[in-house]
Amino acid sequence: MSEHSAPPRSLFEKLWDSHVIATREDGASLVWVDRHYLQEGSFHAFNKMRDKGETVARPDLTVGIADHYVPTRGRSVPIHRLDPKGEFTRIMDQFAANAGAYGIRHYGMNHPWQGICHVVGPELGLTLPGTLVVEGDSHTSTHGALGAWAFGVGASEVAHVLMTQTLWQKPPKRLRVTVDGELAQGVTAKDLVLTIVARLGADGAAGHVIEYAGSAVRALSVEGRLTLCNMSIECGARCGMVAPDATTLDYVRGRPFAPQGMAFDRAAEAWLKLTSDTDAAFDREVHLRASDIVPTVTWGTTPEDALPVTSTVPDPASMADTSKAKHVRDALDYMGLRPGMHIRDIAIDRVFIGSCTNSRIEDLRAAAAVLAGRRARVPGLVSPGSTLVKTQAEQEGLDRIFSAAGLEWAGSGCSMCVAMNGDALAEGERCASTTNRNFKGRQGRGSRTHLMSPAMVAAAAVAGHLVDVRELNMEGA
Repeated sequence: MSEHSAPPRSLFEKLWDSHVIATREDGASLVWVDRHYLQEGSFHAFNKMRDKGETVARPDLTVGIADHYVPTRGRSVPIHRLDPKGEFTRIMDQFAANAGAYGIRHYGMNHPWQGICHVVGPELGLTLPGTLVVEGDSHTSTHGALGAWAFGVGASEVAHVLMTQTLWQKPPKRLRVTVDGELAQGVTAKDLVLTIVARLGADGAAGHVIEYAGSAVRALSVEGRLTLCNMSIECGARCGMVAPDATTLDYVRGRPFAPQGMAFDRAAEAWLKLTSDTDAAFDREVHLRASDIVPTVTWGTTPEDALPVTSTVPDPASMADTSKAKHVRDALDYMGLRPGMHIRDIAIDRVFIGSCTNSRIEDLRAAAAVLAGRRARVPGLVSPGSTLVKTQAEQEGLDRIFSAAGLEWAGSGCSMCVAMNGDALAEGERCASTTNRNFKGRQGRGSRTHLMSPAMVAAAAVAGHLVDVRELNMEGA
């Protein structure tokens, strides 16, 4: 390497370099934000901004999307019946008022582009490769699937971005997770990311940005990559990302806010350069073989409590690590499970298909393929990730498959993932869910959540208990 040639750079370092405005003596850099998403909880940040007598610096780069509090049955049932105290309505009205006051585009409950922010941003082309994307939501990491640098921020940082379109950041460490080989039939991106989280642990990637690489990652659709990056924070990472490639370009091309014509061609040429150089340095490297990944589910109260569906529930009595054993005992007590029981013997009360992790058209197709011609043994809710996804699913007849199987077809929103909009489990109810978190009470007070892929949730609905979807697919409809 000549003295004038640039040192090898990783994907993240290239994104960092292109967004730094200035650097302080303490090592923190001021970075430019290309896209700022807002959801209903942003009223805290608007209040902070107003208290300072400031205004929104770049409303043209800011997008408000109602998702957390949107009643998913609000399109067919009068909202006052779902929201008797008016809480959802008040929060959404306040959100719309804030957006209107500052000239921010706003996709409210009845807008044709409404949906979960992390579904809507990519599908509209608002999130593009090479951009820095933030929102006051931890799962903003999802957008990294397009080769963006995307992460969640707190209320004070949301206010800072509103006022300046910038943030102060210190560079994180870099972790590359490489998955080579081919995922087997019935194994999905959700199984892959649950396996990664289980291997790294809930804080195993703390302080790092994860780049996903390898032939198995490149073989994923953009929808699969979005699932992968979505759950990066469940192992403590700041964000996750996948380098742009031909699959990325095919996904972005033609979307409403993406460059068009020759402008797209010029942008695509630059986007394809956003790959880690051959000799780029990483602080850590993790390697997995795709052939080792199998359908995976969670049994406990954190996403790292994940095991192959063919496994048995852990026994704390056999664990030498007293801290780990204590966690297992506590989780089993909350989840109402016995040590050593087969995971496939865990009966469920309900299923949920939705959330920013698994509610895109590909996810709904996978679940519908399992449910077609079958009947669910338990009730459940299917909430598409956006109004556009809902429309497409209905055009393909997926809604009729879900309804014929006995599941409820709802509108788009965060829904039962976070149980903030009236969609919640009853206390003690056990749910097979496509969501990203299984914390205590996540889906409602005293709820019990098992995370898995859309196809696995559909299979569980048919069986009435956790089951290996590969076995179900070998049976007749």
